[in-house]
Amino acid sequence: MSEKSEQFDVAVVGYGPAGAALANILERQGMSVIVIEQFPQSYLLPRATHLDGESMRILQSVGIATALAPKLGTYFRMRFEDSDGNLLLDWPRSRAPGIHGWYDSNRFHQPDLEAALQARVAKSPRVSVRRGWRVTSLTQDDTGVLLAASNEPGETLNARARFVVGCDGARSTVRSLIGGEVSPLAPPEQWLVVDFTLQPGAPELPEGTVQYCDPKRPVTYIEGAGKRRRWEIMLLPGDDPATFADPENVYRLLARWISPKDVELERAVVYSFGSAVSTRWRDNRIFIAGDAAHLTPPFLGQGLCSGLRDIINLAWKLDWTLAGRAAPGLLDSYQQEVEPQVSQYIGEANRIGAIIQVRDPEKARKRDAMLRSDPRSLTSIKPRLGGDLWGQKANPLAGTLAPQPKLLSGALMDEVVGLRFALLARPGVLARLGSASLARWQSAQGVLLEGDGQDYLDSLGVEAVLIRPDHYLFGTARSAVELEALIDALPLAAS
Repeated sequence: MSEKSEQFDVAVVGYGPAGAALANILERQGMSVIVIEQFPQSYLLPRATHLDGESMRILQSVGIATALAPKLGTYFRMRFEDSDGNLLLDWPRSRAPGIHGWYDSNRFHQPDLEAALQARVAKSPRVSVRRGWRVTSLTQDDTGVLLAASNEPGETLNARARFVVGCDGARSTVRSLIGGEVSPLAPPEQWLVVDFTLQPGAPELPEGTVQYCDPKRPVTYIEGAGKRRRWEIMLLPGDDPATFADPENVYRLLARWISPKDVELERAVVYSFGSAVSTRWRDNRIFIAGDAAHLTPPFLGQGLCSGLRDIINLAWKLDWTLAGRAAPGLLDSYQQEVEPQVSQYIGEANRIGAIIQVRDPEKARKRDAMLRSDPRSLTSIKPRLGGDLWGQKANPLAGTLAPQPKLLSGALMDEVVGLRFALLARPGVLARLGSASLARWQSAQGVLLEGDGQDYLDSLGVEAVLIRPDHYLFGTARSAVELEALIDALPLAAS
């Protein structure tokens, strides 16, 4: 059986969180989307557990943050303990919402996130989801990509899209088809990941996350959303991965904290905690994002967060390109900007992992002394975007995260701006611009917030800030002349 080729603006391969989030953003931008997913059903067991404030802001832009919020918990701390249970370091989180309008560290159940993303997709006539199909080929020409897929009965599906984005995970078919090779950044380590739900009468367990830095066997405890709890247990030389996840072994290892009557075992699986970046994220009209482009170990809780940063960076650039608004090279900036940034996150996760995974007793004593003596050895990082940033690299704030202030109306900024550029400016600044700069600003179809966000402008000592659709600063201006230069640098197609 053969299916007639359908036409779409974008084909998304993979319907996990990154793919589903991208489909929602593209739909909100008015694009037609087809999603191809090889598995007939979603995976209903726990996986990712952490969303930072930036990720929640992205999910706000996706359109599902409000629906997801009641199912979230909040992480307020991560503690590091030595082999005797003594505190090495307490890494607190704010107990108030952060600069993005959301808590800086949120716990969640991944099936809840996927259900919210998929429920929103299901309401849109612009998105077509095809489950149970595996992509077999991608053929490009000057105007688009022909995608072929097959299913178990041997049927074929053909679809044509102007762009394709592979969000199809660590074993990405799309990455393979564009010739991307995985470049490891650190040797992998095997860990057992065990998920439970607490039963009535279970003992009281710690708040937040605890890193048990015991050289005999490092262990991580994670307070999940609701009654869910996770332990991650490092395998040692001589451990058999084939039997290490057996329930009797799991309960033996965790006897210090729980017994079988206290919990219901949801999942136990041995993972290789690895880190890697693909050598190639784009082949003309085909892109990869999320785990298809990079892998990070879980020690910083940035795996899913990094995938969400990918898709919002790429989404607005696809929007501008499809609308004919973008300058040549805008899509080239996707990997140029995001790869250096995600590499810093991966590097920091590897650094924290190396601290936790010390197994030599003498090195552990030195590690413990370092953590006790320097509480600032672990702090949250927010790396700047890489690349040239359209000539704005000299501006030290360009490519850094902008906050989401509450406007005079009481609304959060992104609720008004949506997926567009935002210009926060002092009253009257725009009136002092020349006609050419005003015309360019109109071409960008951004949102002017004149007189709003004044506290933010005061904190920077500037007259205006220009914020990109992905919530990063395009640049700042101390005068109308500098604002003209900023607007003139926008990556707009020539008139």
